[in-house]
Amino acid sequence: MLDIIAIIAVVLAIAIAAVLILAATKPDTFQVQRAISIKAPADRIFPLINDFHQWRSWSPYEDRDPALKRTYDGADSGKGAVYAWDGNKNVGSGRMEILETSVPSRILIKLDFFKPFEGHNTAEFTMLPQGDATHLTWTMTGPAVFLSKVMQMFMNLDRMIGRDFETGLANLKKLTEK
Repeated sequence: MLDIIAIIAVVLAIAIAAVLILAATKPDTFQVQRAISIKAPADRIFPLINDFHQWRSWSPYEDRDPALKRTYDGADSGKGAVYAWDGNKNVGSGRMEILETSVPSRILIKLDFFKPFEGHNTAEFTMLPQGDATHLTWTMTGPAVFLSKVMQMFMNLDRMIGRDFETGLANLKKLTEK
């Protein structure tokens, strides 16, 4: 019986070591990016992203907690606008601040998560005119600390967050193509 327990312990230790070693080889940064073509000018899309008050109409995260607590600070929109949230386990808590805007083509946001996991990332929205349409890209980048590298061994971060980005972009398309 002790032999079986010893074998199981060794196999388990090897499996854990393999996961940790493989996690250590993952990149030190991550990026999630999705894009969509919207048949609307960038100046119709830009205000919906540049004003955090407008995010309730399109963000895929806004309806995951009916009791979500929101606070707005700083500028009303554009550079210096701040949005903080505190919600249930589906949305956690965090803070966003618009760092840069180039009307109507680019918005750069500092994105800090506090719960359920701490993370400090950057979100960027770019809008490029293409004839009668706009190519809208939503990108999030950030450091991949060791714990997140281990988590990536068991879940696909790009697929998980990417689905939310796709939903948000589709919502923006519906709102602006009317």
